[in-house]
Amino acid sequence: MKVGSQRGSQSGITIIETMFAAFILIVGSLAMVGLIFRSIALNNRNKLESTQTMLSTAIAEQINSTIIGSGQSSLVDCAGTTHTIDTQPGVGANLSGEDIDFTENIAADVTKDHYHMDYLLRTPCDSSGKLQGLYDVRWRVEKIGRGTPISDTDTQSFMLTIGSALKGRSKGNLFFAKPVTIRVMSGNEQR
Repeated sequence: MKVGSQRGSQSGITIIETMFAAFILIVGSLAMVGLIFRSIALNNRNKLESTQTMLSTAIAEQINSTIIGSGQSSLVDCAGTTHTIDTQPGVGANLSGEDIDFTENIAADVTKDHYHMDYLLRTPCDSSGKLQGLYDVRWRVEKIGRGTPISDTDTQSFMLTIGSALKGRSKGNLFFAKPVTIRVMSGNEQR
């Protein structure tokens, strides 16, 4: 009997086993790449939604800080442009159901001049900052009723509908957020 002339039945890995292991590794890697790609896209969309919500909330706060119906406020964007925020009820962006209608050409309507802005956002918010986007922000103020006069006080309530969307956006998909609309009830007490 010669030493080493016979091989055992389990002396190594066959090419079939190697190919099968490589196939499993490739399928698993592709699945992970898909998950990473989707996570990056969702992170970007969430950032856009957060920014749109922040801008809508900033307008709501500016309107609440003025006397609704008779005052104006202003907001300065990262380009240094001062935008006037008007609060006259019954004027402003058109609604589509309960949402702001972004198909309306609001810039062409002089009566709605102070009910929209193109807000330029940079990080940090100065001329040297990285451009984050140009946002179309629109609002509408509606008077929803008068309270009963109690002595010399007349309470008024308003529904603020404020929307914002990234200009040049898609209709909303994995990468781009849909326009955000917030609705806020507000009121003043006039004496």
